[in-house]
Order: sequence, then C-alpha cells, then structure tokens
Amino acid sequence: MIDKINLLKSEINGLSAANEAEVEALRVKYLSKKGEISLLFNDFRTVPADQKKAIGQALNDLKNFATERINSLRDALASVDSGLDGIDLTRTPAPIKLGSRHPLSIVREEIISIFRRLGFNIAEGPEIEDDWHVFESLNFAADHPARDMQDTFFIQRSPDVLLRTHTSSVQTRVMENSRPPIRIICPGRVYRNEAISARAHCFFHQVEALYIDKNVSFADLRQTLLYFAREMFGPDTKIRLRPSYFPFTEPSAEMDISCDLCGGKGCSFCKGTGWVEILGCGMVDPNVLEACGIDSKVYSGFALGMGIERITNLKYRVKDLRMFSENDVRFLEEFIDA
Repeated sequence: MIDKINLLKSEINGLSAANEAEVEALRVKYLSKKGEISLLFNDFRTVPADQKKAIGQALNDLKNFATERINSLRDALASVDSGLDGIDLTRTPAPIKLGSRHPLSIVREEIISIFRRLGFNIAEGPEIEDDWHVFESLNFAADHPARDMQDTFFIQRSPDVLLRTHTSSVQTRVMENSRPPIRIICPGRVYRNEAISARAHCFFHQVEALYIDKNVSFADLRQTLLYFAREMFGPDTKIRLRPSYFPFTEPSAEMDISCDLCGGKGCSFCKGTGWVEILGCGMVDPNVLEACGIDSKVYSGFALGMGIERITNLKYRVKDLRMFSENDVRFLEEFIDA
C-alpha cells in the first residue's frame, strides 16, 4: 500500500497541463469520488490494524499534495502572460466616446459661480406655481397681457395654477419666508406659450438675482452688472443701461454689452449698433416688497434676470435655439472641451 501511495505521489508531482480543460481532467482523475486517490481510500479497509495509522497519514498527505499540485497548475495558467496585461477584458471592443456637459449647463454654472463670488446663494422653487407668486405678488395688474392664455400655460384650465413664466416666483417665496438682508440667485426652467422657432421656444432657462438690504441703490446694481459682464465676456466689456418697464421694478432698465465680435464698431451680429442686449433689471418696486411682508420704508433692493440660452448664444454663437433641446450628439460633441 505504501508503495502504491509513493508511486502515485511521484506521478502527481510530474503532472502538467496546457489549459483549464486539462487541469479539470486531472482533478477528476485523481480527486473525484471515483478517482485514483479515492480508490486507495476504499482499499484502506483491508489494511492490517497495526498499519492503519501510518498508511492513513500517508493517504491524507497524498490527497493534500494532489490538491495543492492541481491548484498550482490552475494558478500557473491564470498568470501566464498572454499579452493582455492591463487590459480590461470586460470592456466593449468598440471605442468608448467621452460624454460632454450640455452647453446650457456649462453657462449656467459659470453664471452661478460669478454671482457666488459676490455672496449670492442659490434659491429654487416649484415649476408648477400659483397666480399669486407668479403675477399678483410681482405687481402685475389683473389685465396685464402676460396673464393671457397666449403667454401662459395654465393647468387643467385653472386660472390659479400654471407653469411659471419666470423664476421671479422663487424670489417672492424667499421674500415671504426670509428677512433681509436677502442675496439670492434663482436658476431654473420656465415656460411660455410661444411658437417654437430658431429664435423662440415654449420652454427655456433663466437666472434671476435679488438683493435686498438697507440703503441698496441703483449704483449697487450697476456695479454688480459691470462685474458680471466683465467676468463672463472679458475685462474689456462695456455695458449700457437703457430705460425700460417691468411691473416688479421701478426704475427698470435693459442692459446691453459691447459686441465682442466687432469691438463695438458695428457688425451684422449686433446689427450695426455695436451693442447686444443680454438682460433686464431694476430696483424692486415698493409694492412688491410690501406684498411679501418687507417694509419698503426701511429696505430697498434690486433684481435682474437673464435667459441662459441668450448668454449661451453670445458665448458659442448658436443660431438656432432648438438645438439646445434636440439632443443631437453631433452638436453636443462640440462642447467636450468646453
């Protein structure tokens, strides 16, 4: 019996395998229930009693040796250099293209970053709003054209529930629930019932800013606008404020920046004027402050708002607004390095 064990051990010691299938065949031959080592264990019952201890120990050593030898053959195959070291074999064979951030997201984050450096915090609100927050609290008259069905999407034919037409509704919610000083920026998507074309869409994105405190003046507004324009479009950018009208600000203005294509000399992009309009602004109307529970005799403030699509057009010269929402991969790939 000892001779058989030694002979089998010598045989196992000289085993080799070229692939996993051969290793598995060796395991079955020597270690399975009907394998050669198992047959020796079956013959163990015929061993004389005085030899059982020594032969039993030799059989156990043989089984452990065979197991280790076969496992070493399997490990050796796994570590063979096949020229694929460092390659992830689970990856698709087709090249994986890097994705890109959407141009509107790029510009939105840049705008937010600029205002954050001025101490503004982000405020957000619901896209489905009520008439009071969107219109009435912002000093819109009951017969104001913006309340017309041609401009606003109303929900379930209700005159009081609608998709917000501007993010100014976020400002009223903050003014209702906060005490001055208030310094917020409100980015978000808004909706208006307009025909979709290269220059207009039924939904778009806005960023509005609001600052309320004691002794806030139009000079503070102008310096904020100048800082923003130069951070966004370059240090040589000039701004121009033109009188305008908004129900929620008084006085109100629209801001132009000097055309960065022609340097203010006049070109087709700026229609020969040297200026490009980018946003509306003004001092918060006292009626708005009072409607939101803020004493207009103690506090004043300014507000401004811009379309993110408009700013993106100026930075990247995108002529068709529809491209922002069509998810054309060819268009989005242009912004991989942006």
